[in-house]
Amino acid sequence: MRIHLSSVFVDDQEKALRFYTEVMGFVPKFDVPVGEDRWLTVVSPQDPDGAQLLLEPSSHPAVKPYKEALVEDGIPANSFAVDDVHAEFQRLRELGVRFTQEPLRMGPVTTAVLDDTCGNLIQIVHQSE
Repeated sequence: MRIHLSSVFVDDQEKALRFYTEVMGFVPKFDVPVGEDRWLTVVSPQDPDGAQLLLEPSSHPAVKPYKEALVEDGIPANSFAVDDVHAEFQRLRELGVRFTQEPLRMGPVTTAVLDDTCGNLIQIVHQSE
């Protein structure tokens, strides 16, 4: 068994697509109209057939309080592996990304947490071997 799809609730799919592709570096996989919204997924360019991230519209009434509670408590909605948290932190910061947690080493793991501009906190992480 492997992870095929994960989602992040976004307040604006077009804005989310720009952020996750132009800033984070993912590439579009599927963009299919579904009523007023889209089945909109992105993938890592290093693994185009790997797990997809669904940019899920946050129109369900339960989503807003859920997202607000996570952000208020500083809990990331998703976590993305990177080769070097410090280098990715610098690259993203230079692109104007706002971080709520700068790189922090916790034993064999280094993390940083950023605001995806779509109502979520996202963690980047590297685990040293």
